[in-house]
Amino acid sequence: MHYNLISSEKLQWGIWTLFMVFCLGGFAQAPNQQGFEIMKNLDIYSNLIKELDQDYVDEINPGELTVTGIDAMLQSLDPYTNFIPESEVEDYKFITTGQYGGIGALIHQQGGYVVISEPYQGSPAQKTGLKAGDKIIEINGKVVKGKSYDEVSTLLKGQAGTTVDLVVERDGQPAPISLTITREIIRIDNIPWSGVLDTAIGYIKLSGFTQNAAKDLRQAYQKLRENNTLQGIIIDLRANGGGLLNEAVDIANIFVERGQEIVSTKGKMADKNQTHKTMNPPVDLTIPIVILVDRQTASASEILAGAIQDLDRGVIIGQRTFGKGLVQNVVPLSYNAQMKITVAKYYIPSGRCIQAIDYSHKNKDGSVTLIPDSLIRAFKTKGGRTVYDGGGINPDIVLPPEKFSNVALALYSKFLIFDYATRYARQNPVIPSADQFSISDEVYNDFITFIADKDYSYSNRSEKALEQLKEIALKENYFESIKGEYNLMKSRMENDKKEDLSRYKEQIKELLRLEIVTRYYYQKGKVESSLKNDPELALAISTLKDKEKYQSILSGKYVQPKPEIPVTSEEDEDTEN
Repeated sequence: MHYNLISSEKLQWGIWTLFMVFCLGGFAQAPNQQGFEIMKNLDIYSNLIKELDQDYVDEINPGELTVTGIDAMLQSLDPYTNFIPESEVEDYKFITTGQYGGIGALIHQQGGYVVISEPYQGSPAQKTGLKAGDKIIEINGKVVKGKSYDEVSTLLKGQAGTTVDLVVERDGQPAPISLTITREIIRIDNIPWSGVLDTAIGYIKLSGFTQNAAKDLRQAYQKLRENNTLQGIIIDLRANGGGLLNEAVDIANIFVERGQEIVSTKGKMADKNQTHKTMNPPVDLTIPIVILVDRQTASASEILAGAIQDLDRGVIIGQRTFGKGLVQNVVPLSYNAQMKITVAKYYIPSGRCIQAIDYSHKNKDGSVTLIPDSLIRAFKTKGGRTVYDGGGINPDIVLPPEKFSNVALALYSKFLIFDYATRYARQNPVIPSADQFSISDEVYNDFITFIADKDYSYSNRSEKALEQLKEIALKENYFESIKGEYNLMKSRMENDKKEDLSRYKEQIKELLRLEIVTRYYYQKGKVESSLKNDPELALAISTLKDKEKYQSILSGKYVQPKPEIPVTSEEDEDTEN
């Protein structure tokens, strides 16, 4: 993270100004022990930073020390309460609005280079001729080889209408290519693709909850309904990390009557206790709905999925969701900085909170744990079905997540699939449509030849266990007696791994297919192509077409899986504005 550093004089003046505000403001009017503790510690901190500045043996940077202290303090609370320095305010705005000034391209770090992952369709980058796989070597005359992803990203962003000069290396080109790109306001679509599947099932991929997400989804649904006789609608929230709470409420309103409570928030301050109800006439109260979720479905996505489940308005399919039931507000600070602070928990219509971790009760070592089974409570949906709190939305139909093989993960993470797609796109100007393109055995064999001299080494669990056995045996002086067996097992495992390219051929083909399609049809094509071999989507379609099964789930006759306890990772955020 990059911060604007504050001078010592400004810092001290700001601290003393803040101190006086506390003394003369609310705390002076309503003195209490908490107010006294805050004033006392502000005084201690002010004196501490002043003494360090005057007497510490080496020169200090008061701004860096302060930011370090702020970050450490906030880390003791929860991962969503953050300090946002002036230099990162624009990045935060992008999270909430889905817009930023720039060239319009995804980038990634690959070795010593920052590489174009994908230009957005219709963006300045795409219109100027920038391609996936291009290695950025200069920006505005400055060599950026060896620079980090964050540094290059900052250089590429800027005010709409300004230009940026790039020099890139491109696969198959003997000399670097120079490009001048005029920045524009880049808007990331909340809905990268929507369409009709299996002749009568509408499908909408919702990737975010930025401003206008509800408007976008309403328009997409109305367009599908106008041109087709739909038997049901699928809203895909997989890998959707959330966004604006009000957009989740407004999306639910498309399928739920006006005046229905969707979510309520409860905090320490009375003004944070709010009830959010649908306010507009609905678009469709009868269309059968399936919502697809996974472990990355979080915050606002969980509000939408949870409300649809609690109101018995649709069926949830997939894996248990992330479990983020905390709401943040953004408050302004001095010097154009901001703070995102957790102000409340949210509760969906049944009354349950889906927060998975209680950050107010940490272990002595600072770690946090999931809510234990003994504290998980049962609630009732509108129609009387039993649902549970304790972390995330448990789907009505639970499917195991897709697991990738070690060899597929290695090929993907080492960018060999990406690099092959770059070469393939250079050698093949056109391919069939996104939903028709496939990887032939001839192409797959060409890929095997391509990676023959590349490093994609990986260790499976058996190999790791074998190495642990060796370490233990060495410590206990048994290794010499088992060395022969160890070498034999290791050799057999290595030979078996050589078969992985054949054993997991279809899985690797699928990753290749999606990467290549993205080169030609961008995000829209990638989403459309990904639906071709999607077991969760297939189950969603069959559930919508099986009216008896669909109704049995909503009536509570369907036997739901036992609630699982999620393994939560910390990511993605929800903000109430």
